[in-house]
Amino acid sequence: MNVRAAPGDSWNCPHCGERILRSAATCPACLRHLRFDAVALARPAPAKVCPLTVDGTIQHPGTESPWEYSVLIEVHDERGEMLARRVVGVGALRAGEARKFTLRVEVLVPEKSALTAAS
Repeated sequence: MNVRAAPGDSWNCPHCGERILRSAATCPACLRHLRFDAVALARPAPAKVCPLTVDGTIQHPGTESPWEYSVLIEVHDERGEMLARRVVGVGALRAGEARKFTLRVEVLVPEKSALTAAS
């Protein structure tokens, strides 16, 4: 029995435990295959676009004691209501150290979408 998941349905990756889309053939967090057909059928992957990418770097100035940091991600709906808030990383910066952070939002689009035609 093969039941298609509704758009947005999610579950936990059996390998790493991250919450991911049920439609994913591979986990975007650990990159491991989730279904036997992901390898066997060799069908083209759904088109992926990245409508949002944010890169940033923080650097400790070297004149102060170590800084502690938390990397937070918040997702809000169109009314501004918070749907999710997660800590995705924590750490410390010592004198002269730097960290680069990248936030990406990847969107899987249907084959007949205007977004796939434009990319």
